[in-house]
Amino acid sequence: MTSSTASTATPPHRAFDRSVEEVKLSKTDLNAVIMDYLISEGYPSAAQKFASEANIEPMLDVDSIQERVEIREAIDAGDIQTAIEKINELNPQVLDQDSALHFSLLRLQLIELIRKATATPDGDISPALTFATTHLAPRAPTDSQFLDDLERTMTLLIFPPDNLAPPLAALLDPALRQEIAQRVNQALLLSQGERTKATLYDLVNHRSWSKQKAMETKKDNLPERIELGIDPTQNGHEGSPRVSSHYNGSTDPMETGWGRY
Repeated sequence: MTSSTASTATPPHRAFDRSVEEVKLSKTDLNAVIMDYLISEGYPSAAQKFASEANIEPMLDVDSIQERVEIREAIDAGDIQTAIEKINELNPQVLDQDSALHFSLLRLQLIELIRKATATPDGDISPALTFATTHLAPRAPTDSQFLDDLERTMTLLIFPPDNLAPPLAALLDPALRQEIAQRVNQALLLSQGERTKATLYDLVNHRSWSKQKAMETKKDNLPERIELGIDPTQNGHEGSPRVSSHYNGSTDPMETGWGRY
């Protein structure tokens, strides 16, 4: 008669967790990544507060950041004319040297005029037609994409806004404002000799690549959920985000305590 004995081997997923815990993260590097994100994405107040709490002294040009914030807020609010004026006040070469970005802003301004005109059954479409003729039509022949974009935008005047095909409905989606605002922010950063993208984005992309490679190994010691953030109880900030990944075969976006990234 044989007796069974409990195995003393460490479970594979616990061995993996222990390996992760043994990686020592530099608080200085983490602070630098956070500060870089706050500056490049345009959060001057948060950057100042974080610098004070983390006891660091970054090269912080608050005025420059605030100017980018005001431009972003104008675009998000649909006030494209104000955004264009502020961009030209900050650096007129930004739009002069980037015809695609300039056209995208003008097109977005046309969309806002169409949005206003079609909000009521008897809305006046003449301002939209005049703007398209004056500012967009002369530019359209210089690029086939410009022409396609202009034609698609003008189609918004034909169909009621509550019955649009998905490609047309996307033009009225606030996400388009956010996309253009991000492009403007990157162009302004480039004109100032700064990185056009926060380091955090590169880390997220590297994380996605690493995740995919780990999945391809099909190893059994990978847990279903991997914490990628810092335990808030260990850094003194209970409101700090935690980042985690699920190895469920999907390309899920990064999740943080502030929402999906």
